[in-house]
This record gives sequence, C-alpha cells and structure tokens, in this order.
Amino acid sequence: MAQLKRKKVIIDTDPGVDDTTCIVFALFDKKIDIKLFAVPPGNISTKIGTRNICHLLDIFHQDYPVAKGPKTAIARVSEDAAWLHGKEGLGGYMPPKFTRTKPLKKEDAADAMYRVIKENPHEVTILELGPHTNIGTLLTRHPECESLIEQVIFEGAAPFGLPNDPKYISFNARTDPEALKIVMESKIPIVMVPSNIGRFVTHIPEEIVNTLPSLNDVSRFIAKTYETYWEPNAPTKRIATNDTCALFYITKPEIYQTKNCTVNVDIIDRPGDMKVHYNKNGHVKIVETVDREKFLKMYVDRLKKLKDVTFDKKVLKKIKIKA
Repeated sequence: MAQLKRKKVIIDTDPGVDDTTCIVFALFDKKIDIKLFAVPPGNISTKIGTRNICHLLDIFHQDYPVAKGPKTAIARVSEDAAWLHGKEGLGGYMPPKFTRTKPLKKEDAADAMYRVIKENPHEVTILELGPHTNIGTLLTRHPECESLIEQVIFEGAAPFGLPNDPKYISFNARTDPEALKIVMESKIPIVMVPSNIGRFVTHIPEEIVNTLPSLNDVSRFIAKTYETYWEPNAPTKRIATNDTCALFYITKPEIYQTKNCTVNVDIIDRPGDMKVHYNKNGHVKIVETVDREKFLKMYVDRLKKLKDVTFDKKVLKKIKIKA
C-alpha cells in the first residue's frame, strides 16, 4: 500500500482561542506534517502567544519546533485582541506561566521559516492564522524564498466588510497592513479565507458548543477556552471558526468555493483595507462560501476522534465548565 503523502505545513499563529482549536485539529491530522510553529504579535503579545503554543504542545505531549517572532508589527505598534481572547489568550482557560517546551534560541521566526522552506523547496504551505508580520519579515529578509513556497493559506481578511459591519477591517489585516501588503504583492499562490466565512458561514452554533464538554476530555478543554469567545454582535449565539476554516482548506478544498483575483492593500488612509480585483489569472483565490453542513460534520467528527488522545490530566482538574 502506498504511503500517504502528508502536506508539509508551517503554522504561523498567535494563539488565541480560535487558533487553539485549529492547532489541536492540526496536531492530530494524519494528512498534515507540521514542520514549524511560528508566533507573530497579534491576539496577544508574542511572548504570551509563544508560551501558549508551548503549553499546548506540553499538555498534548507533542514535540515540534516553535520560533518566536518580533514584539511589534513591521512598521507600527498595533492593538491586541485580549478583550476577546482573554488576558492570557486562551479564553476561560488559565495556562501556567512556565512550560517544558521552549522556543528555538538561535533562530527567530523568519529565519526558522526560511530554513524549513529551503530544506523543503516547493513543498511547504504556510498556514497563516494571525497578522502577516513573520511572513512579511521572511520575504523582506530572504526574498529568494518567494519562489520556493508552495502556497500561503490565511484567514483574516474583510475586503467586503462583514454583514453586520460593512466598513469592518479585519484584525489580522489592520494590525500589520505593511506585512500583508508585502505578501499580497508577492507571486506566491495564496488562498484567502475572509472573516465573514468563519463568522457567518461556518460558525459553531450554541447547541453544538453545549455538547462539547460531554464528548471527551479534549473537547471539554476546547469548550473551556470558548467561554469568553462568543461572537460579538452576531444575530445568534455562536463561536467563529476563522482559523479552523483556513486549516480545513488544506485537506478538504472541494467543500470550498473560490474565485481568482488580485488584491490591493491600503496602508495609509484605511490601513488593512483590501480591494479585490477579480481576474481568472490572479494568484489569489478568495473563498466565497463553504458547504456549511459538511464543515460542521467535519468539525464534530474530528473532535469525536480525539477521544483516545493522550492528554495532561492535570489540566482537567483546572477546568470547570460554566453552565
């Protein structure tokens, strides 16, 4: 029997509640070969985000390299999203201050990404879950790697705003628009999963969220992180799936409908604002919609399959799910 060829992936993440769910799915996806976790400033500080990914690797007994990015965006000091993700970034779950897993000492995020890409030319997908600071720095410092990256898949774009806020500019876009501009002006094949998809198409309804504590230990942990993460100003109570939606594209692109385009990024008047120009030869594929029924089934089925995952039992003692 032919061995399954796994997709080589660098996960650039600022965990983050939605990042955490996505990371858990990625850790146990047999079709994905994680080569590196890199951490940009975003939902929380780079320091806290790095601690969070190291803690996730600890509690799930996983061993992957983690590279720390810079403290600030390429050309500005940006806001964070601690108001939504919590001061420690993991919502209702409080991680410890120290971790067994430690980030790389001799390489920052951009250099570690460069090394991985050079070692695996034309084979690495960068899954971007946060602001594009690390990729922008990578392309600026090592421009030759542009032609060596297989593709970039990212969530965090709102070229058409949101249904409840037409002037909305995505958090990941506005917190480092200069980096985003560098990436969008590259020739790398890009898949863009706009913010409205995770919030208004593939969101998890309250009735499914309420079942998570009873599924297994892992889903109980995820439910704990969700306690502060209910989507604000949405018409129904829900959890957005922005990052998981980007992840699932890697192995299930057939449930996504996309359209080719090019994208211009404003860095002056409305930093992070994006203008889409549809073009069948454009190097950017923008996700227009997703099969919601199939997405939700994947989400629940993958959680159920984690029932036998080795999980740090000390974490469970800290979890009390609010009614």
